[in-house]
Amino acid sequence: MAVQLHDESFDPARLLAEFETSLPVGSFGATASFVGTMRNHNEGDSVTAMTLEHYPGMTEKQLEEVIQDARQQWNIIDALIVHRVGDILPGQPIVLTAVCSAHRAAAFDACRFLMEALKSRATFWKKETLANGESRWVEKNTPG
Repeated sequence: MAVQLHDESFDPARLLAEFETSLPVGSFGATASFVGTMRNHNEGDSVTAMTLEHYPGMTEKQLEEVIQDARQQWNIIDALIVHRVGDILPGQPIVLTAVCSAHRAAAFDACRFLMEALKSRATFWKKETLANGESRWVEKNTPG
């Protein structure tokens, strides 16, 4: 199980490969992953940057609890959540979730659960910088 918060851009493919190679060869038959990237628009406005704040210690614990909940619901071998914090630009990855399991159904279902649960349960605050130079706090998550 792994939770990582990065304050600089990360390479999802590299982190996914590291995650898979950390597990014993042949121990899993399926990997499902999701990568979320920053859009250059939100709520009808152009967005040029975003700052993502978190509560150190508490946010990681919340993400670890999300993984534990997935373990209780599905037969998974391991899971990974990587999330950005700090200043982010459009096109940069914000989040990576991944699940390894013996079979695809558990991997797919648990991976989706990780993403949806972290959006509602982990403490992150988003502040967008708009193209006109104004900034605003994001008050709600976009629908799945």
